[in-house]
Amino acid sequence: MSNIVIDVSEVANFDDDCLKELTDFLEKKLDATISCSKKEVTVSFEEGNEASRSCMRVLLKKFLHRAALREDFRVISGDENGWVLKEKKEYVE
Repeated sequence: MSNIVIDVSEVANFDDDCLKELTDFLEKKLDATISCSKKEVTVSFEEGNEASRSCMRVLLKKFLHRAALREDFRVISGDENGWVLKEKKEYVE
């Protein structure tokens, strides 16, 4: 069984409802067990049924787009089996 951890601490500070929406979205799209805590979402896959890293990245970007958060957040790679939804920095001239 493999696990992917998604760090959502910055999104949780932005909007609490997004965590529930993210878990619902991932449950619909993936054949996996999703567990959610305040700072991270863990996706557990059965052996031989894992999603690729590129697939997870696309799904997370798709979620941000559908939740109208694409302007505020981006998906970056975390550790070996993880992702981080990070708030974009605003550049002011």
